[in-house]
Amino acid sequence: MKKLLLILLTICTVALLAACGGSGSQDEDQAANQAQAQQSEQTEEETQMDTKNATLLYLGHGSIRITTAEDKVIYIDPFAGDDDWYGPAADLILSTHDHYDHVVFDKIGNRNDDCQVITRKEALAGGEHQTFDFGYAKVEAVEAGYNKNHNVKECVGYIITLTGGVTVYLSGDTSTTEQMPSLAERNLDYAFFCCDGIYNMDTAEASSCAALVKAKHSIPYHMTDANSGVYFDRSVAEQFEADGRIILEQGEELELQ
Repeated sequence: MKKLLLILLTICTVALLAACGGSGSQDEDQAANQAQAQQSEQTEEETQMDTKNATLLYLGHGSIRITTAEDKVIYIDPFAGDDDWYGPAADLILSTHDHYDHVVFDKIGNRNDDCQVITRKEALAGGEHQTFDFGYAKVEAVEAGYNKNHNVKECVGYIITLTGGVTVYLSGDTSTTEQMPSLAERNLDYAFFCCDGIYNMDTAEASSCAALVKAKHSIPYHMTDANSGVYFDRSVAEQFEADGRIILEQGEELELQ
């Protein structure tokens, strides 16, 4: 009798252990499946990030808006453009110099809490051209000025390098600078050249600068007198000559790739 009870107890114990072991195995399988699903979702998000390109909206005159692949929004020289174009919340605001047609910061009422503003004062801190790394973009201040309206010690241009390596050069208000020939070594993707011919170089000089910089695509901007209220002039833009030239109308968007 005692032997029978011992056998029955052993059978029950084995059955109980098997049941527990099965439950643990199911839990482990479920956890593994969940981890695999999360990893797949993460991989899909990374793939989408890899395939998404930044975009650039030409606001008119010298004003630009860039939206990065991470959906970070950068405004450069705010002045021209419809108020709606300044709707997306700013993460970064850049200004090349202090003239009124480059510093209308009030147009950017929507800003994220950590939004940063870089003016020529920060860009030329200590009399040296500064570099700022925000993770989603690296911003390098470069030379601008060299004419009676724009002092090289008070003006900058910018080279913006986005994740993925796309580069955008914005000349700011300038004439030919001593630094431009060295920019050819950077193999820049996009380069904007001012060409109003009133306060800055004209289209002929801007075309010569484009030949110095040798970007893959060169784009004319700041092509009119801001006092005219006209912030894009196709007849002027078409006088700008460069390999890989792109002409952007005011309000036109460009995919950066």
